[in-house]
Amino acid sequence: MAELRTQLGEDDDEDEPEYLQFKVILLGDGAVGKTSMATRFCEDHFAKQYKQTIGLDFFVKRVVLPGDIHVCLQIWDIGGQSIGGKMLSNYIYGSSAVVLCYDITNYQSFQHLEDWLFLVKRTFDKTPLPYIALMANKHDLAHIRAVKVDKHNQFAEENDLYSYFVSARTGDQVHASFFRIAADLAGVTLTKPELEVAQKPTKAELVNHPRNDPAHPEANADDIAKEKKCSIM
Repeated sequence: MAELRTQLGEDDDEDEPEYLQFKVILLGDGAVGKTSMATRFCEDHFAKQYKQTIGLDFFVKRVVLPGDIHVCLQIWDIGGQSIGGKMLSNYIYGSSAVVLCYDITNYQSFQHLEDWLFLVKRTFDKTPLPYIALMANKHDLAHIRAVKVDKHNQFAEENDLYSYFVSARTGDQVHASFFRIAADLAGVTLTKPELEVAQKPTKAELVNHPRNDPAHPEANADDIAKEKKCSIM
């Protein structure tokens, strides 16, 4: 995994902490919530109006891990239309982590992860793969999910991916998930209480969907969230 120790700041202030710096790439179809997850984590903000990312957006977030370890995450939010672009490999190359993102209410966005993962593996054909995670967004809409938890877990296991379930809308598990990614990259083992502290309180928000909306089929009552050892839900 690429790792860079850097001093943030132009002066030689001895009090300035030393940061471990990691490049984190967000990949996935358009409209799955990549930008929303990044802004929720970095700015604790959720924009209700969708705005398509053209090319890429760039975010920076600094976190302090247990043991007073300072980490700076450079988050590259790649536009969904980039999957066929010539620049995609350049964006991905040199990354410390790749987060494959999808919308649990959009089955096609999950199916397309095979293509995104293939591009990552092709980019790192002659070098070790980075840390790769599977992040399911819109967990607050679990009652109308189109991708069952079993499918998610199977894909993660078959491809040796770290697994996360989040909601950019409510903020649920977003901070804790990226905090866990930062810790994994820095080689820091987090305890359960430390992960709980990392999770900020969330505010519930009611969303009304038409009962017969074909875009949001009703979920099976048996399709409940199943927590795995490697998953954050």
